[in-house]
Amino acid sequence: MDDAPGLSDQYRMASPWPMFVALGIPISEIGILFDLFPIAVGGLLLFSGSVAGIARESGYAETPWTPLAAIGVLLLVVGGAFLLPAIDLQTRGYAIIVSGVFLLLAGLAGRLSFRGRDTTY
Repeated sequence: MDDAPGLSDQYRMASPWPMFVALGIPISEIGILFDLFPIAVGGLLLFSGSVAGIARESGYAETPWTPLAAIGVLLLVVGGAFLLPAIDLQTRGYAIIVSGVFLLLAGLAGRLSFRGRDTTY
């Protein structure tokens, strides 16, 4: 008699990424909404890293580094839009830009560091 009937080792375990996405979105929104620079940056990094991890885990990307860099570029564009003179949200734009720079640098560093290595987890 099995302790867990119907379950076997061939089934995948649950993914931790949805929990981090669920935490990253409100943290970044609170930071951006209330103009809390470090909280906005931390939330955006958590959310973006989780999205890159989901892309890697689901098979849409071979490594998480390319999606990480792509999200970084996207955040740079969005943060740049916040710096337009018509929109008076410069501090929030800087938080988004800093997050984009961190993600872009992390994506590039990871891509260069793991070039030619087996990145199977």
